[in-house]
Amino acid sequence: MSITFLGTGTSSGVPVLTCTCEVCRSVDFRDKRLRSSVLIQSENTNIVIDTGPDFRQQMLNAGGVRIDAVVYTHEHKDHTAGLDDIRPYNYLRGTREHVPLYGRAHVLEQIKREFGYIFEENPYPGVPLVKTYTIENSSFQIGDLSLIPIEVLHYKLPVFGYRIGDFTYITDANFIAEEEKEKIKGTKVLVLNALQRTPHISHFTLDQATALAQELGAEHTYFTHISHKLGLHHEVEKELPSGIHLAFDGLTLQL
Repeated sequence: MSITFLGTGTSSGVPVLTCTCEVCRSVDFRDKRLRSSVLIQSENTNIVIDTGPDFRQQMLNAGGVRIDAVVYTHEHKDHTAGLDDIRPYNYLRGTREHVPLYGRAHVLEQIKREFGYIFEENPYPGVPLVKTYTIENSSFQIGDLSLIPIEVLHYKLPVFGYRIGDFTYITDANFIAEEEKEKIKGTKVLVLNALQRTPHISHFTLDQATALAQELGAEHTYFTHISHKLGLHHEVEKELPSGIHLAFDGLTLQL
């Protein structure tokens, strides 16, 4: 299984519009962060977790690989706003086919409101062609990939992370209940959000994410959903304990 970080930035991305801090002015490509998303590829199945505002550019960067399904963590715009750009995937096999979308009920309801033109009874020709599949907090299958949802809290909003084999992906969280942590244990590669150094109402800080990574004990942990307030990639990376890393856009892992 191959995992590619399509984006590792927070809702504003990095660099931030109007900001002149050293991170936003950095020429290190690892400090250029599109909104958070990940591509997972098995032998027979490719899925994307979240389609944020940068989805089109991310898929161009990934080399135009096919997508068999989109899986959503939650309904915030930085994770859904790029949905319209799935249109080319409707034609990938030569005939117009639906792209499956997976999410919990309230996430899909929000998407249907925000992209109402997609879901009209008689839609405009050429709108994205999708099928929605409601998931709950129990495992489900997409092709040859088995996904186990992990419910976390993003302040008071329930969000799904996902475990796929030895890989677990969690973004937009600041609390994970003990019973959900049990689903993560034994993971070889863990992804957690680490927004910034100072306390935040709905995201883990760097210290909180580091402590949780050490508690969960994955062989390797990668931090994502990073803001410009965290600091320069090469400097933060030096501070992290062994086995804990900052992810960056385009990073690919093999499991």
